[in-house]
Amino acid sequence: MTDSTVIATYTPTSRAGRGGRGRVPLIQMQFAAIWIALAILVALCALFLPRSISGTSVTSILPFASFLAIAAMGQALVLMARGIDLSVPAIVTLSSTVLLGTSGGADGSAVIGTALALALAMMVGLVNGVLVAWLKLNALIVTLATGAIVAGLTLWYRGSLPAEAGVPTVLAEFGEARFLGLNTTIWITIALTVVLTVLLRRTQLGRRFEAVGANPRAAYATGVEIRRYQAGAFVAAALLYGIVGVLLSAFIRNPTLDVGNPYLLAPIAAAVLGGTAISGGIGSMIAVAGAALFLTQLGQALKVLGLETSWQMMFQGVAIALGMFLSEVQTRKRRGG
Repeated sequence: MTDSTVIATYTPTSRAGRGGRGRVPLIQMQFAAIWIALAILVALCALFLPRSISGTSVTSILPFASFLAIAAMGQALVLMARGIDLSVPAIVTLSSTVLLGTSGGADGSAVIGTALALALAMMVGLVNGVLVAWLKLNALIVTLATGAIVAGLTLWYRGSLPAEAGVPTVLAEFGEARFLGLNTTIWITIALTVVLTVLLRRTQLGRRFEAVGANPRAAYATGVEIRRYQAGAFVAAALLYGIVGVLLSAFIRNPTLDVGNPYLLAPIAAAVLGGTAISGGIGSMIAVAGAALFLTQLGQALKVLGLETSWQMMFQGVAIALGMFLSEVQTRKRRGG
């Protein structure tokens, strides 16, 4: 079996094999379901909670939906590589804190601070990737441990910074800037979604990555270095988490050590609701972005109803469980039962 054969066999766009025309539509429906759910949610909000979808309300939540979408796309990459990442909050907080410390609030250090924040985030991702891909350690335990270590180091480092430390003015202005009426964070999210979609769907690198997640043994048999792709997923994901930390810091100007806390369960929930297969190999960044928007709008609706944040956390837990169940069902159907 050649390398091209494995790629053709195990990518989502060509799973119509074994005589089933319904295979490809099945996967497309897996990704389309979240958009149907979002449409239903918006319709219900329009009927019963019109204030939650007013122009002002939508404009205010879109940046937060964007932060979640970027983090969820990173989590989706890890899931597609048959892993899971619980170090997301720690990496987001690390990149935010490093940005504050290295820039010192000075415009002249904004670029250096941003670059170092992203570099350190990727280093954490590399550690995760090496431990999981090369040492074959459990991804859940590894990322939980590295997250705890990074959180401790970040706490120690934050203690040396002024309590009122803020991002450079140029970043703060960027964080609140708008283009065509939308916050720049939204456009960055759209650009990242397009880039990742093209890489996964239109390049050999992306097709090999999906093949590695779908069937590592078959990919390895053709000479594909599966460990590099698995580790690379953690590094790419950590870069996205670092971007979230930088953009979120620019948006809120004076981030605290709590800045990454919302990104433990929410990215996983958005990834699985967006149709990312827990079994690996299958995912759509566009659907994941839609799931992030769905969860953010749902949270906004719950706030309008006067419900506590705990309800949103409970829904995220239910969403993860439901998404894992549906993913397993779809995987069995694709494999013919």
